[in-house]
Order: sequence, then C-alpha cells, then structure tokens
Amino acid sequence: MILGAGAVGGALGGRLAQAGRDVVLVGRGEHLAAMRRDGLRLRTPEEDITLPVRVAATPGEVDLRPDDLLVASAKTQQLGTLFPAWADAPVQLADQKATTAGESLPLLTATNGVAAEGLALRYFAWVYGVCVWMPASRLVPGEVIARGTPVSGVLHVGRVPATLAIAGDETLRQVSSDWTAARFTVHLPEDVMTWKYRKLISNLGNVFEALAGRTKQVRPLLEAADQEARTVLDGAGVGYTSDEEESAARSAGFSIGRIPGVEEHFGGSTWQSLTRGTGDIETDYLNGEIARLAHQHGLQAPINTRLAALGRKAAAAGWRPGELSPVKLATALQLPAP
Repeated sequence: MILGAGAVGGALGGRLAQAGRDVVLVGRGEHLAAMRRDGLRLRTPEEDITLPVRVAATPGEVDLRPDDLLVASAKTQQLGTLFPAWADAPVQLADQKATTAGESLPLLTATNGVAAEGLALRYFAWVYGVCVWMPASRLVPGEVIARGTPVSGVLHVGRVPATLAIAGDETLRQVSSDWTAARFTVHLPEDVMTWKYRKLISNLGNVFEALAGRTKQVRPLLEAADQEARTVLDGAGVGYTSDEEESAARSAGFSIGRIPGVEEHFGGSTWQSLTRGTGDIETDYLNGEIARLAHQHGLQAPINTRLAALGRKAAAAGWRPGELSPVKLATALQLPAP
C-alpha cells in the first residue's frame, strides 16, 4: 500500500507493479482521477510506459490483509490526517479475529526529514524508516518521471528505533527482496536514522532552489545554512552519516539519466510543490527541523528559522519558483549579498 503516489510513491509503486508485486497506489485529486482513468505513466531513461495500477483514495476502498505493508510516501505535512485514518483501518486475520493496521501492519516512512517516524509511532507499533535517494518528479496528473539509472534509486531501510531491531527481521528481508526486484538498490543499516539525518542536511537546499531558482549565486547562503545545521545537530548530540559514506553509497548506486522530451534539469520536492501550487510545503520539517532542535537545546539557528518562515510565506502566497533574487533572499536571511 503506497500512501502518497506522488513522485517517490508513484515511482516506487510503478516499479513494484512492473516487477509483478501486488500494489495499491493511494492518491488524491486530479492525479488519482488520471490514474483511475488511464493508469500510471512512468517515464524513465529506458522506457515510457503506462501501467494499469490499482488505486484508492481511502482505507475504505481496500481490504487490508495480515501480510500487507504500508509505505508512507506523502509529504510530512500531510501525514497528520493520513496516519490515523490508516492506523485505524481494520485488518482481518486468518483466524477471523479482527485487528487494525496500527496494531499489526508494518509502516515504512519513505519521506524527507526525520519527523515522520516519531509521528508514525503514535499510531503504528511497527515502524521502519526509509532514507530515499530517488531523482523523481510528479508535475502532470497521472505521470511520474524517474531519472535514476540503471536503478531508480538507493533506499536505506531499518527499524525505528534501532534498539528494537531484531536479527532475521522478515519485513526487512521481504522489502529488500521486493524492492531490489523493482530496480532499486536497498541497504539495511543498523541505524537508518543516521542516514536520514544526513539526508536532512542535503535537503536544506530544497528551499533555496524553490525561492531563488537554480543559480550558483545562492551557494554561499546554502553553505551558511548547512554549517549552521551541522553545528545544531552536533550541539544536540544527533549523529549522522559522514559525508564520505553518504557520497559513496549514492555514487555506487545510480546516476541521473536523460529522458526524451523531458528537460535535463528539474527541481526537487519543494520546487515541485511551488510549481504545482499545492498551498503547503515541507520546509517546516527540513529547515524547520533544525530550528526545532535549536529551540529544544538552547541553541541558535536564525538562518534555517528564517528559511522555514520564507517557505511558509511562499506556499501561502502562491509564489512561483524563483520569486526571490539571490540578493533579496540574502537580505531576508540577514546575510551578506552573494
């Protein structure tokens, strides 16, 4: 069950469907309607195909089984209503006893940031974090673009918290087998959250691209936000994977390929949200996560705090990507102009 069939969820679900796995894509709005009507168009460097996929809008449209897996791939800001609805969905066991998804089904959090796991543990007994490296986009209803080749992405998966991990975990074994067959590289680290915190650092740049567009002029501003974040994480005692280990895992997994008819460069998840005019944005769970940690531990994070506020303003006001020049962005962040 892919809860959020956007860029990441659509690419993952589409690849799983190609691999012959039983998949349901949960979506909403025009994207859901297009998939119901025409299927899911999946465009990759190797192919352009339309897959007849099973779709749903709510838990009431499916019959959950004891061997189902739930994969949350919606944006973190959308999980507050999604989690309780699916956690309370009934699951029929073989002995005719009834339980709920929250009590008995594994939930995997294929999300940016590090907040989804704590939120999920309010509702689900079995939570697995997923660190997602997947260059994908969803701008047109019913269509997902996955640029990774020869695999579509690199996924680190592990039990959360790591102290609950067990040897021979059947969920991890099955996920690794299925997702590898679906053309992903899968790693099973001892503590997946160290990978997600390192990915969080990388995702701090998402809002720069969304606000100022793709320009090298913002690099000094991004470096300032990056250094501030590392100082806060270190001060809060939060561990994260080293740059060298993270870079090696990504570069050994896949590269970004060209797709006929698709622009060579495209924006990340925050850029896509502004492009589609969704009205919400995940910056509060990226740059805002650094602000939260700073506030919690008596530290300072003015740059990331201001970036989170700018992200909220951009989403609420309907800004398009590139609304701010690098100079105006520097002024808003109270940093020297690049």
